[in-house]
Amino acid sequence: MSALGKSLPTSTFRLLGHRRLLPLFVTQFLGALNDNLYKNALVILIAYQDTTNPRATELLVTVAGAIFIVPYFLFSATAGQIADRFEKQRPVRITKLWEIGVMVLAAAGFAFDDVAFQLSILFCLGVQATFFGPVKYGILPELLAPEELVAGNGLIEAGTFLAILIGTIAGGLLILAPHGAVIVAASQLAIAAAGWAASLFVPQSRAAAPNLRIDFNIARETWSILRYAYGERALRLPLWGISWFWLIGIAYLAQFPNFAKELLGADNEVVTLFLTLFSIGIGAGSILCARLQRGAINLRLVPLGALGLTLFGFDFYLASPTADAVGPLIGVSAFLAEPAHWRIVVDLAMIALAGGIYCVPLYAVMQAESAPQHRARVIAANNIVNALFMVAAGAVSALLLTMGLGIASIFLAIAIGNAAVTALMTFAR
Repeated sequence: MSALGKSLPTSTFRLLGHRRLLPLFVTQFLGALNDNLYKNALVILIAYQDTTNPRATELLVTVAGAIFIVPYFLFSATAGQIADRFEKQRPVRITKLWEIGVMVLAAAGFAFDDVAFQLSILFCLGVQATFFGPVKYGILPELLAPEELVAGNGLIEAGTFLAILIGTIAGGLLILAPHGAVIVAASQLAIAAAGWAASLFVPQSRAAAPNLRIDFNIARETWSILRYAYGERALRLPLWGISWFWLIGIAYLAQFPNFAKELLGADNEVVTLFLTLFSIGIGAGSILCARLQRGAINLRLVPLGALGLTLFGFDFYLASPTADAVGPLIGVSAFLAEPAHWRIVVDLAMIALAGGIYCVPLYAVMQAESAPQHRARVIAANNIVNALFMVAAGAVSALLLTMGLGIASIFLAIAIGNAAVTALMTFAR
């Protein structure tokens, strides 16, 4: 992979002082914040409104997670075509207007207290995210110089995970407050409106494939964009690598509640600590990667990130208790007062940091090596496989737990998988 740039003309964060990136960054940040605010508020609401049937509650929570992912399978092909066919500023604004409409319906859903309706709103948010993704990543190479692309991706990834953190925590706290549904609904409308306002300042780009004829046959076009994207030799490794990143991210995040409660005997404060470490760690790793790359678009840091994921993943498994905890649940203060727990904290922070270093070059190379007239469809293809990998993470985790191997076995499986990925990233370039 050739380096398309030699050095950043300005520091990474100073890119946010330019209209080329700041409006898109704010638009993306507020969208991710709103998605996770609603998702977690809904999950907490479902979990607390019926305590008499825990099995039904667990099923609903699982269904809620799946509903948000389904649109990526259904509509990514169409989303990629639209993003390539039209000037990208317009789809950005339209998707943000769509978000405002969805948030109006979400407010009605909270007022009616209808779970089925609330889940349909989550599906609509998934549709909105599906159409925004190819535009967001597709427009970056048009707004930024080649030597700024890694830094731009680093900032977008850092902002996304910070938004996920804030939205997840805020959703859980606000929905349980007095008049929580009203507060959440009002907050989401305000965030959606702010996101639309920010989208108005996203610079105009150009239509990458203005003569493209959009094929609304979902199955045929999905196969077409997957065949094209994964048939390009220069794109194959970045695309598979990004999907692997989302697999391990979902696998870790999904196990934090049970890991804290069952093995560590810790309460939800510790789960929040883990989520905070993970989100901030990925953000820090993304920014660090941008600084280390100094504008060069290549995969040289990807094996280093994969190695960090492997080594600290193995140690995270070794540091995990082997038996269920007994006694009352402890909070953050009591958890951190135990010296052995600091090993877990450091491992988790370093896993996240390595994840940020690992993923940012992959996104930059994917964008840089994609033909401009196909770029958004390549990103859409990647989103489809990302969703497939996230579903696979849940399925394999459930299988390991069903086999009685325990939560720690999932961390071991991730570490072993990372060892294979590290070898691939090192020798297959």
